[in-house]
Amino acid sequence: MSIIRNALRATLLVAAGFAAASVHAEAAVRAAATTGMVADLVRQVGGDRVEVAQLMGPGIDPHLYKPTAADAAKLGRADVIFYSGLMLEGRMGDLFARLGRSGRKVYPITESVPQDRLLEPAEFEGHYDPHLWFDVDLWARTVPTIVGGLSAVDPAGRETYAKNGEALSARMAELDAWCRETAATLPEEKRVLVTSHDAYNYFGRAYGFKVVGLQGVSTVSEAALADMASLADFIRTQGVKAIFVESSVNPAAIRRVAEDAGVKVGGEIFSDALGEPGETRGGFDVGTYDGMIRHNMGTIVHALGEDAPQTTP
Repeated sequence: MSIIRNALRATLLVAAGFAAASVHAEAAVRAAATTGMVADLVRQVGGDRVEVAQLMGPGIDPHLYKPTAADAAKLGRADVIFYSGLMLEGRMGDLFARLGRSGRKVYPITESVPQDRLLEPAEFEGHYDPHLWFDVDLWARTVPTIVGGLSAVDPAGRETYAKNGEALSARMAELDAWCRETAATLPEEKRVLVTSHDAYNYFGRAYGFKVVGLQGVSTVSEAALADMASLADFIRTQGVKAIFVESSVNPAAIRRVAEDAGVKVGGEIFSDALGEPGETRGGFDVGTYDGMIRHNMGTIVHALGEDAPQTTP
């Protein structure tokens, strides 16, 4: 009889466990985020209270991205939606605006960045450069929007989100200081960054690099032969030691420029997407925002340094 009672007790405990797990799953906030850079911050602020569905994976160019049926399902299930904004996600911005007007909780996280800190390149007439995550201090200013957005849909977690946001901001301040110190190890005259497209203007302003991209801020247009020839001339004239391919941009054009200019490709850096989750390069997890930034800075400084060996990935 005791065996039966014990078995019944065990069954009830298991059932209770499943019920608790179900309640916990239902209590979790379901968030949707566009790029890896956005999703990573949402995960850090949300912690265990938030489940994040990321729309755009590694190697995806958000400028050209078209939402899928799976994306529509993720957005439909989400309690709150976060995207970068400043037209980074292209036409998806219209979709997010419509969702916001319909009463959904939708937040462009760059809305908390002061406008006087934004860049407005000539080739992006009337619009701001959206790639501000390469200035770590600016990207840290998006954290309050995430904290506020999660708190709005989960008031019970407000203190948790505020605490996590403060801790994240402190880590990003440390990362920004590391970037400045690392960039400073490279002589100023060697800080010339040549890449596939103008994704690094904020990086250049923050850390003292002259940035030249083969394409403009967006990757929608293709580089013309005249642009490639002009860039090759610039590289030779300036004595640039290495140029870089980007993880989310077709490398064919920049490799052609490297060949024409007689310069090495110093490595692959990340621009509009993070790496694979858990992917390690140079000791850094490039599937995270922190690791991606550290990998990029380390790769750039190493390749442009006086005695650094150069490789073509």
